[in-house]
Amino acid sequence: MELSGWLDTPIPHKAMASVYKTPTATPRLRPGPSGLPRVQVTEIQRSRMLAAAIEAVEEVGYARMTVAQVIGRAKVSRKTFYDVFADREDCFLAAFDRAVAHGRALVVEAYEQEPGWREGIRSGLERLLILLDDEPAIAKVCVVEALGAGPKVLEHRAVVIDEAAAAIDRGRSPASAANELPEVTAEGVVGAIFAVLHTRLLEGGGGPLADLRGSLMSMIMLPYLGARAASSELRRPAVEPRPDSPRPRASRSKDPLDGLNMRLTHRTVRVLMVIAEHPGASNREIAEGSGIADQGQISKLLTRLARLKLIENTGDGQEKGASNAWHLTARGEQVERATRPH
Repeated sequence: MELSGWLDTPIPHKAMASVYKTPTATPRLRPGPSGLPRVQVTEIQRSRMLAAAIEAVEEVGYARMTVAQVIGRAKVSRKTFYDVFADREDCFLAAFDRAVAHGRALVVEAYEQEPGWREGIRSGLERLLILLDDEPAIAKVCVVEALGAGPKVLEHRAVVIDEAAAAIDRGRSPASAANELPEVTAEGVVGAIFAVLHTRLLEGGGGPLADLRGSLMSMIMLPYLGARAASSELRRPAVEPRPDSPRPRASRSKDPLDGLNMRLTHRTVRVLMVIAEHPGASNREIAEGSGIADQGQISKLLTRLARLKLIENTGDGQEKGASNAWHLTARGEQVERATRPH
């Protein structure tokens, strides 16, 4: 089953650039013969600034976010910021687009795995709600703060609304009894869903957003499949918490090191720091950055960290003759922040 619209926009790398604060022990990024290529340095700095912007917005909101807050968190100069972004709105827009692309990829994947429209909508909605629970910064940026972030952001937000409405409007297919419904029905449903999420996020302190799946699905199904289908969605079992869910709302304050079946040595902490600073780094680059000369040792360490789901490899790997590309997972980001030298 294909979902057009959501797939039309190019999707950046699936792993979100997470919030990093550059430790003083990490070498400065320098382009040139003895350092990384300038293009790679620029991309790393851009990712750090986007992550810093998301962190700042989560903490103080878009209205109070400043360029100084972004560059302070990202550890870059003001010149570097303006070499990449026109202003703070441009930076927020880039962060919003990256967050949306990440969410779009997850929702589309969930939708495409289902055999029909109803199942696809349910699966995609569930994945979206889990994402918003796992990543409260993304939730605040995309659902709450985007409304007051300027006309350009609102234009991009409108595209997201249209894409979601187009997916729901498929319930109005010629084979459906809801074929007589007006197209605006889907727009109204999507608007209502975002209004509910917006209110819940502003209020805070409630249960996981994933608990709303049945109610929201009932709202979607009612005009398209009728009261019986809507009621059946309310009776479905609640969403089970994922065992690998990195940031459940009910336990967000839990120590990220709890349950970690590994002794975190100084060498391990250095490796996590290098990957945080250089997302997409290869085995060799991580070894050089963390001071591990033995390639066998770094390979074993990276494999173990991957098994613990602290890092993930998104490269082609050695089977295709290409380098690995390592990124921190959400759990890895938490562990790295908790163990980072201050």
